[in-house]
Amino acid sequence: MEKKFLVGITGASGVIYAYYFLKELKNLGISAEVIITKAGEIVWNHELEKPVEEILNFAEKLYKEDEISSPPASGSSNYSGMIIIPCTMGTLSAIASGSARNLLQRAADVMLKEKKPLILVIRETPFNLIHIKNMEICSKAGAVIFPAMPGFYHKPKNLEELIAQFVKRILQFLGFSPKDLKIWQEIVLE
Repeated sequence: MEKKFLVGITGASGVIYAYYFLKELKNLGISAEVIITKAGEIVWNHELEKPVEEILNFAEKLYKEDEISSPPASGSSNYSGMIIIPCTMGTLSAIASGSARNLLQRAADVMLKEKKPLILVIRETPFNLIHIKNMEICSKAGAVIFPAMPGFYHKPKNLEELIAQFVKRILQFLGFSPKDLKIWQEIVLE
């Protein structure tokens, strides 16, 4: 069966992660469909200064959060998993409480009930106790908390290299072999 992933984009700062993640999926020949929230659209336009429709260069479909009767709302849909990148604390809270009030939240709920991968690329700092408890609840329910905390061991020369390495690390976590992923090398101490 061909792999097809849902990518959720919320209103957290850091939609550049979603942009690069979608580009990497396309480079690997992996199908994607996207759900974007209203706040996600606002942040996309502000941070990337690109039309939201550009997502369709990398994804087969683009759903808005109010399209609650579309395929991602059902467990009978054929998705391999879902990545919410970036994930707001409000979305994390909704997933933790099971209050699927829009398509993105419902799709995440479906991933958990169907025991499919759900990766939450949370983008907030600092965390308060409510955030930490919600991360714990989601983790216990089967989600993977994958904070937007890029590494620096690969010595990125610019923001693009930093973001690209981070999203390739997510793909590696999902079992793919993205091109040019830098892996940790032993440091030789003299």
